[in-house]
Amino acid sequence: MSCRRLAARIACATAILISPPLVLTSHAQTLTMRAALSRALAASPRLTAAERDVGIATGQRIQAGALLNPELSYEQDNSFGSGIYRGTRSAETTLQISQAFELFGKRDARIAAGQAGIEVAAIQRKAVRLEVLSETAIAFLSVLGAQRRIQILDEQIVAIDRLTPLLRRRVEAGASSPAETGRAEVASALVKADRERFKATLASARRELAVLMGDAAAKFGEVSGRLDTTGRPPTFQSVVAAIDANPQLVRWTAVFAQRNAELLMARLKPYPDVRIAAGWRHFNETNDDAARLTVSVPIPVFDRNQGNILSAQESLAKTRAEREANRNTLIVIAGRAYDSLQGSLRELAVLRETAIPKATEAADAISQGYGQGRFTLLEVLDAQASVAQARLREQEALQNFHAGVATIEGLVGNPFALAREGAR
Repeated sequence: MSCRRLAARIACATAILISPPLVLTSHAQTLTMRAALSRALAASPRLTAAERDVGIATGQRIQAGALLNPELSYEQDNSFGSGIYRGTRSAETTLQISQAFELFGKRDARIAAGQAGIEVAAIQRKAVRLEVLSETAIAFLSVLGAQRRIQILDEQIVAIDRLTPLLRRRVEAGASSPAETGRAEVASALVKADRERFKATLASARRELAVLMGDAAAKFGEVSGRLDTTGRPPTFQSVVAAIDANPQLVRWTAVFAQRNAELLMARLKPYPDVRIAAGWRHFNETNDDAARLTVSVPIPVFDRNQGNILSAQESLAKTRAEREANRNTLIVIAGRAYDSLQGSLRELAVLRETAIPKATEAADAISQGYGQGRFTLLEVLDAQASVAQARLREQEALQNFHAGVATIEGLVGNPFALAREGAR
């Protein structure tokens, strides 16, 4: 299975969260997943830093291909002495230009190392882009999940408050104790307390999402999306196979090429370069001129660059181990996300097939029976709380499922299918 097809299969679950893009112009406007991803890509300082790394590597590649500069020298001998060498009457002046020539492919090795550096930086930029997309999607899901849980609690509070008129009539008729009124108020207050706790969670999630989009505080209203639909994920073996296309692993191919070129540079350094000089010499005493030619070659006797060669060899050998360590880390992260995703699916199956329907059915029956005096207020409140808790568990499982999808999408080597339209 290709990485693109695999990413498309995983993206099906996230696709339901994304609706047509909205231009955000006011504080109260709804934010969609697509708009959040696009803004995060445009505002991410990490992505900007990664782009600068590409520019830095490009500059180093240009410098690596530069030729050595020639040298111009002027010499004056036999002057300002004593006797016949007093003044400049017997002086010999030489004007000379010299050029060093690198041999044995040293410049080509530098260029290869610089080009590999560009590839490393470019691939790393893709990895950072995937990380930004994944983190923003998870932050968006946190906001969406918190919003939905607050709605469930609001509905529970309304349901409890709806009992108040009936409870008062029962108390007036002597069918219920006045203490039940206080019990209903306590139940409503406890749910309101839970709602305040989720509001604090929502505020933190909104701030985190805003920061990822480049704002210090949330400037959007609610977020828009659906969590209630899930897709069928591929096998974990397919996910592991696709991880090899992750830019974090692909970059090691370029790193290997870069370090191989650096090893070649270290091995070539002891080989001597040739410096050729040509000049013109004037003899003041006879007013004669002569050409001067020089060829110099350093002798690599004491420094044969053995330390740098060993260092480059070890660095090259280290590359494979670093890649494997990086791959193992990604597999562990993918495994956690995949297990969370699968666990959420199983949890949703239990909740939707048994817990929520049975709790709703029981709550409806008990509520109807309460009006007929067949059930107590405590039983009504307990039934309502069971429905609310089951629905809250469902929302948590849905959020965990989609967060697992977003994490895996950030590891399979391709960005979100719909987010590609907002590429920076």
